Amino acid sequence: MGKKLLIVESPTKVRTIKKFLGKDFDILASMGHIIDLPENELGIDIDNNFKPKYKVIKGKNKIIKEIQSASEKAEVVFLGPDPDREGEAIAWHISNKLKNKNYYRVTFNEITKKAIESAIANPGQINMNLVNAQQARRLLDRIVGYKISPFLWKTVYKGLSAGRVQSVALRMICEREEEIRKFVPEEYWTIEVEFYNKENNFIAKLVKHKNKKIQIKDKFYANNIVNELKTSDFIVSKITKTKRKKLPPLPFKTSTLQQEASRKLSFSPKKTMLIAQQLYEGIELGNGQTAGLITYMRTDSTRINDDFKVATKNFIHSKFGSDYVGTKNSVKKSSKKNNTKIQDAHEAIRPTSLENDPEKIKKNLTKDQYKVYSLIWKRFLASQMSPAQYENTSIEISAGDYLLTTNGSRLIFDGFMKIYEIDLEEKEDNVLPHIDKNEKLKPVNFLPEQHFTKPPPRYNEASLIKEMEEKGIGRPSTYAQIVSTILERKYVELKERKFIPTEVGEIVNKILIENFSNIINIDFTSRMEADLDKIESGEINWIDVLKEFYTPFSEQLEKVNEKRKEIKSNLQKKTEQKCPQCGGNLIIKWGKYGRFLACENFPSCKYTEPLPEEFEKNKTDLKCPKCNSPLVIKTSKYGRFLACSTYPQCKFTSPLKIGVPCPEEGCDGEIIERQSKRGKVFYSCSNYPECKFSVWNKPVLRTCPNCGYSIMLEIKNKKDEIVAYQCYKCKFKEKNEDKENS
Repeated sequence: MGKKLLIVESPTKVRTIKKFLGKDFDILASMGHIIDLPENELGIDIDNNFKPKYKVIKGKNKIIKEIQSASEKAEVVFLGPDPDREGEAIAWHISNKLKNKNYYRVTFNEITKKAIESAIANPGQINMNLVNAQQARRLLDRIVGYKISPFLWKTVYKGLSAGRVQSVALRMICEREEEIRKFVPEEYWTIEVEFYNKENNFIAKLVKHKNKKIQIKDKFYANNIVNELKTSDFIVSKITKTKRKKLPPLPFKTSTLQQEASRKLSFSPKKTMLIAQQLYEGIELGNGQTAGLITYMRTDSTRINDDFKVATKNFIHSKFGSDYVGTKNSVKKSSKKNNTKIQDAHEAIRPTSLENDPEKIKKNLTKDQYKVYSLIWKRFLASQMSPAQYENTSIEISAGDYLLTTNGSRLIFDGFMKIYEIDLEEKEDNVLPHIDKNEKLKPVNFLPEQHFTKPPPRYNEASLIKEMEEKGIGRPSTYAQIVSTILERKYVELKERKFIPTEVGEIVNKILIENFSNIINIDFTSRMEADLDKIESGEINWIDVLKEFYTPFSEQLEKVNEKRKEIKSNLQKKTEQKCPQCGGNLIIKWGKYGRFLACENFPSCKYTEPLPEEFEKNKTDLKCPKCNSPLVIKTSKYGRFLACSTYPQCKFTSPLKIGVPCPEEGCDGEIIERQSKRGKVFYSCSNYPECKFSVWNKPVLRTCPNCGYSIMLEIKNKKDEIVAYQCYKCKFKEKNEDKENS
């Protein structure tokens, strides 16, 4: 009897599952997709019902041959990629390459011995509806990106990209920025009164005048009211005590995990998903044990397996007591704010075993794995616990025609809050002193305060994902990639963890909105997501969806291309400056690294120079060793560098040195600034690759107070402020006193 073959996606899964299935199974990894659309062409036969021209991904031929060879020797083949549209498509692509056609599709929501054995015992067939939904999404995204991106290259500059979903996310950020710019703050005032009490003083806020909500627009009006209040008696007219329950949060789905990890851990969505993938695929727990610690992390469901729900109730009962066990009426219901179908095939993101307490297995996890796993474990446990209970006290205070109110809150039962940390302001009690009805109160301070209305806040990673989900844009598997893409394209920047569109991001958005507004919009994108869901459920045909989209899209593209030159000329601005080479006018043009001046007679004259404001911003005190002109800081895809300000007349360039010698013994190099492939700045020796010195933190000439070494590294916070210095040699840290005193 031959061996059985199981094909999964990653080597980590292979290592984990091998320990569950034993010697009867060979297990191979496909390393993700094995085929895809070609990189250098559209790869779709539009006229032949959108037939894709799939090609083997570079480097995957060897893997395919290994799979084919192993399948020939196997008695039966099980296809076990991830349980979603992408995983189904991978399984289908692998099945088409197999020489052994005795194959089955197996899915598992968690990588545990029980789940794997159950999947193998209950195999199924490839779900072509899921495959078609994935294929439709891939082809739609390719058509939009492949057709619109070249339009951006020809109107702005080469290398820009557009995307069916990423461009909508960019639009949301740009529109929010426009709201902020147009916002005109309005003045208003509030008045609070501090009252004396033997237990402790308390504050009440003025809310009504003659039973109408009060609006105080200026200081004059505020002062008049304060003068009236000073002559009034303050009588407690009403005391209301109520009890309220704070329901536990729902267990995590993909979007809420990304939001909470961003809010509590300051992790990017991409980082959160990478760590969650590690926890799902398997962690070595010692004593030869390996297990996936969480269920599948790409889901938009908050459903929990009934058996696991019962086990969780028992766990809570034994750990905290019966009062902490949640009931059906105490658990929050999932909200459905948009019309898109919830993919309920998976459970919520939960631990695979409650026995794997985060503290118990902390030594087996990296620091970041522990943080994410602890967040998931506590959130899930909290979701099955009883509500927290508060006693609320509301007091109304009459002062002639005026009414003031104050509210207090006291936690009387912590419930789920025993395990799950919430915001500090919610956790703290605001207990009012004992006050009787009709009691006359003694004011000790009147507190008028000026305010101004505030514009809507910029999106952060958490709020952008939340908004996208509520509007039906994208899917759990795409949120992290969307955020990463618009950052990598430099369409937006994160400043103090808030998204701000760059100049090029706003230009790209403007062009897309003016020319493709029916595609780059929330309604169209949300509708398309709904259609993909219908393809998955078998309600509609994937080819019909593409036809319905492509016909009006191609007509619009043709019209837009006809006015391409006009669009490009509108982006360029003629100046009065003359070209020093041919006498033509200089015009402001767009390039990969921003705006610059170029001769209008291009390509016969290729003269360029930086804009005056850019020159001033980027010039240095250094002189070009070739022509003695000032050197300026420029940026390329490899990071910042020094270049002659007279380029292209003088083409001198040099790495950006920071004035610190290489600390490696025997090396005469200097430290220069570089940029990683992901756009992160780091510092290395100018003698690379002979010298391998490299650090993320910027070295500075500063004497270590501990060992006297002359080079320390800057330690910055999230606001890019230097908070400390660390010695490169002895690792001693000292606080930045300038920061402390500012």
